[in-house]
Amino acid sequence: MIRKVIGYKDYFAKFYKAQDEKVRAKIGYVLDLVRFERQVPKKFFKYLENTDGIYEVRVITTFKSIRILCFFDDGNLVVLANCFVKKAQKTPKKEIKLAEKLKKEYLQDKNN
Repeated sequence: MIRKVIGYKDYFAKFYKAQDEKVRAKIGYVLDLVRFERQVPKKFFKYLENTDGIYEVRVITTFKSIRILCFFDDGNLVVLANCFVKKAQKTPKKEIKLAEKLKKEYLQDKNN
């Protein structure tokens, strides 16, 4: 099974470009797991409970824990919304709200 992964607007691209080479490599590795693995381990990809279909791509490096929030479209298309460096145990509500807002915008753009 191959999923297609795209970024919506430029949130992911800006975040990715701001990272150093090692972190970018790690992000690429985890996104490849999302693309190519039938069953992605929860350690790397997890549905966020009580959200409007938002998933969390988890990239753990030596110095930081990165989260890329995303959602599915048409089954095998993963749309990357926003990214951030996780500093607390729980995913910040404002980041989840932003991902849900971006999902609504994406669906409206797609249907127009």
